[in-house]
Amino acid sequence: MKKFQTVTVGDLPPLLQDSNTLLLDCRQLQDYKAGHIENALHAHDALVESLVRKGDKERPLVIYCYHGHSSEHLAELFGGFGFRNVYSVAGGFDSWKKAGH
Repeated sequence: MKKFQTVTVGDLPPLLQDSNTLLLDCRQLQDYKAGHIENALHAHDALVESLVRKGDKERPLVIYCYHGHSSEHLAELFGGFGFRNVYSVAGGFDSWKKAGH
């Protein structure tokens, strides 16, 4: 059973309006620096480790990558550590850009 939910770019606005939602970009650092969704944090190893150890497991986590595949793996990891509100963005950053953002 999947431990996260898959959402589309169209599902993001209400999730991102919640100031408690944590948005994670799991692409390579140079790609993150070249452009990312507003308020996204780069999901580097130290941040992921810190969240797994000390993060609020009730806090919504929205994770994206290039096309929605790598984010599923990271979402599954967080779900496996007991995070209850984990979302992977289908189509990833590519879909975000194609939607005109």
